[in-house]
Amino acid sequence: MNASLNRRRFIGQAATAGAGLAFGAAAAAAAEKTPGTAPITQRAATAAGRATSAWPISEQRDEDALISVLRSGKWGRTGAGGLRVKEFETIFAERMRARFCVATSSGTTALLSALGALNIGPGDEVILPPYTFVATFNAITNNFALPVFADVEADSFQVDPQKIAAAITSATRLLLPVHIGGTPCDIEAIATIGRTRQITLLEDACQSLTAEWRGQPIGTHGIGGCFSFQASKNLTAGEGGAVLTNDEAFAHQVYNFHTPGGGKPGASWGRSANYRLTEFQAALLLTQYSRFEAQQTQRTENATYLATLLHKIGGIAPARIPSGCNRSGWHLFMMRYDAREFAGLPRAKFIQALAKDRVAASSGYTSLNLSNHVKALAANPHYQRIYGVDTMARWVARNHCPVNDRVIEEAVWLGQTTLLESRHEMERIAEVIVGVKKRAGDLAKA
Repeated sequence: MNASLNRRRFIGQAATAGAGLAFGAAAAAAAEKTPGTAPITQRAATAAGRATSAWPISEQRDEDALISVLRSGKWGRTGAGGLRVKEFETIFAERMRARFCVATSSGTTALLSALGALNIGPGDEVILPPYTFVATFNAITNNFALPVFADVEADSFQVDPQKIAAAITSATRLLLPVHIGGTPCDIEAIATIGRTRQITLLEDACQSLTAEWRGQPIGTHGIGGCFSFQASKNLTAGEGGAVLTNDEAFAHQVYNFHTPGGGKPGASWGRSANYRLTEFQAALLLTQYSRFEAQQTQRTENATYLATLLHKIGGIAPARIPSGCNRSGWHLFMMRYDAREFAGLPRAKFIQALAKDRVAASSGYTSLNLSNHVKALAANPHYQRIYGVDTMARWVARNHCPVNDRVIEEAVWLGQTTLLESRHEMERIAEVIVGVKKRAGDLAKA
């Protein structure tokens, strides 16, 4: 599992890596049509001079692993299935210092399996941040529970524990904080709130693989944590997910929910699904994992160095890393852009100028809590029947998050593939931003 990757080859491949999420001015425009998403676009990455095919990185061992599964005839984990899913679950649990892991078909199905295991349903309120991918919201509404947004901290992009506490009502059943961009939110404070108020805590760690809070891996601070191995993620099989937990009963419930008919001890809620990971996905995750730690070291070194450079540029504020975070997963390098320091240059033009100098950047998420997708829930006849028309009308106003509104307007992202480039590239990115700032007045008029 720890086969070394030739450094020169690794850097050479990574230096051409495209932005796996949303990069460039064209991407920013596309994002407005989809709630809570950063657009995935090859065109924007290509415009920034990046080779979009460079992520994921694949080698002969990946191909060999897939062929091996194909020829084995054991493509799934059920019946006389293969052993790769189980092997990955064991390795992933050990790496994250958790007792149990249940692999799923995606990060979304990891969330669905966890909420299903907790029997979250109609009448339950679930608190989440507005600065997240839409899947967090969808996992709640798929269970006909009521999503309640808690605002974020402007400097960290992470959910504000005080806003979580303020959002709790007698109907609150679950706290669902998201560790966005790879960096942990203040999970210690949130866990304290959960224990004090006797509310279950589940972590959405889909972007934060290997992140730690005071030495304890993310995903193990509450009942469990959900992870994603989707195509843009730092560890990927195209799709895939996992639920980690130290609670054996919960692990059994998750397993029984994610596979028809269950098979583990424990009472049934009378509900389940089919969210299993395939042997093909597990095989890829195992080979990809053999390179993962070296890649994470590269991301961490570059992100730390880039932050020191950008802190010197007025108008650019890298996201604050909370004091309890001793390790970020660095799925994103997030920063806030102050147009006032750039002669009033709009953010979209700033990102466009970066793209012309081959720096692939994104405006990040749109306002999930203000999107048509979210607001449509108020008129959903099932929700009106469960919660009442008046309650759903008040729910829209209840989801007001003014800090998030500001963050949405100021955010700029660099993707994890950018952090796989050379140290010199980090210096060039800073130089490009300084150059854009010098030309900002002319660019604003263009």
